[in-house]
Amino acid sequence: MSVFTGKEKLKLGFGMMRLPRLEDDTIDIPQVCEMVDLFMEAGGTYFDTAFAYPGSEEAIRKALVERYPRDSYTLASKLFIQPGSSITEEEAKKEFETTLERTNAGYIDYYLVHAIQRTNWEKYEEYGIWDYVKGLKEQGLIKHYGFSFHADPDLLVQILEAHPDSEFVQLQINYADWDNPGVAAKQNFEICKKYGKPVVVMEPVKGGILADPIDTVKAVFDKENTGMSYASWALRYVAEKENLLAVLSGMSSVEQMKDNLSFMKDFKPLSEHEHEVIRQAQKALDEDKSIPCTACHYCTKGCPMNIPIPEIFNVENRKKGSPEFRVRREYLIVTMDKGKASDCIQCGQCENACPQHLPIISLLEQMRVLE
Repeated sequence: MSVFTGKEKLKLGFGMMRLPRLEDDTIDIPQVCEMVDLFMEAGGTYFDTAFAYPGSEEAIRKALVERYPRDSYTLASKLFIQPGSSITEEEAKKEFETTLERTNAGYIDYYLVHAIQRTNWEKYEEYGIWDYVKGLKEQGLIKHYGFSFHADPDLLVQILEAHPDSEFVQLQINYADWDNPGVAAKQNFEICKKYGKPVVVMEPVKGGILADPIDTVKAVFDKENTGMSYASWALRYVAEKENLLAVLSGMSSVEQMKDNLSFMKDFKPLSEHEHEVIRQAQKALDEDKSIPCTACHYCTKGCPMNIPIPEIFNVENRKKGSPEFRVRREYLIVTMDKGKASDCIQCGQCENACPQHLPIISLLEQMRVLE
């Protein structure tokens, strides 16, 4: 497998975790079709879905697989063992069969052992998942296999040493996390380069946080008066790095697709001045104390109290400058018919599942003042 060589037309990958949804919470297939068409017309080929993304694999079948020749795109999907879950080995391996049924793609180009963390990596070993995906490749059901990673550099080295046949690694990389010790983006990226593993970038806009950043960060970019979106700064920052297979963007609308294509189709690296602007934005972020939640919702899947943790954190992060009544109103909206922060029984499931390693229990304790 080769990394991005410059012959491909687009470094951008279409992340399909946060697809647009209708009022009944079903995925807006016509809009996804339009997004796929724009992406393909611009030269995009890399589509990223997962067994764990609700409705995504079915949507990719309808919007992509049933509408384009199979050799015109590459498809990535994932096998996921949720930290702390009671999933059996048979159920875990069944995920791939379900993925093929949902997508009807015939085979998967890039298959990932998904979201490796300190709290689940041993389960992948125990269940023989690595040998399982090797077998899938031998059968021609997948073309390449790798893993996505949300942990420390020591574990990354351990995984790469134990499974040298892994062909690529998916890492969380963005300008907010590049020097963040809790994410270790720079260190993990350098380790992959050392081991000769191409990188797929996930969370380049940190779950949308950098597409609509805090006011102090906005002020840094607004001063430049370029007319470019905040997301463009974040995507360009990671897209210029070497050793990349794709830079994923979890686009949720046609407008987001058009914006991303406007600067990724004819990609230009950041100038030295633009790098200095990014450094100023990083400094502004470092001085802020917002909760760095990416809204991946891994924490909520096993919550016994059905607490909408990312939504509660989002209310807290965005309350600056807002009247108290508005903050409380937003909190009541996101917790309506669900658990509240005060309902937390401190079981720890959420913290075990969190890729950002947030102290969720203590943060929820602080959120009780919103009730």
